[in-house]
Amino acid sequence: MKVKDIMRSTVICCRPDSNLAEAADLLWSSDCGVLPVVDTAGKVIGIITDRDICVAVGSRNCAPSEIVVRNVACAEVSICKGEDDILFALDIMRVNLVRRLPVVNEAGILQGLLSLDDIILSAESTGGITKPKLSFEDVMPVLKAICQHHALPLSEPVFTV
Repeated sequence: MKVKDIMRSTVICCRPDSNLAEAADLLWSSDCGVLPVVDTAGKVIGIITDRDICVAVGSRNCAPSEIVVRNVACAEVSICKGEDDILFALDIMRVNLVRRLPVVNEAGILQGLLSLDDIILSAESTGGITKPKLSFEDVMPVLKAICQHHALPLSEPVFTV
């Protein structure tokens, strides 16, 4: 199975000079958690998540409309291509601990978005007569890697209840 068989080809994205209020509005209105950041040619140059926006706004003494995406977005983006095998894309997700991959063409132009949600909805049980193109067993190691707690060293004590 190829990435292009599962990916969403309609993708909401933003520009690096968009502000966080605009980005948050796009996330809210499109019911998604990530925006690829593209240049004027449509090339993926970054990615910003709803979490990135929350942390940026919460850690700065500025309104979201005063913070631009380029100052918050991650410039190191894990990507895949539409012709890539879905198992290859799953491995990229597992290694890089990401739930979504922008899908680009050879020039790096955004073509779609592959999400772990879409992959899970396409996976099938191996209990049938024929082996599915994408099984639950293919997806589970990725989920486990992403969901595993990756604790950061803390300088202050943590209080638990």
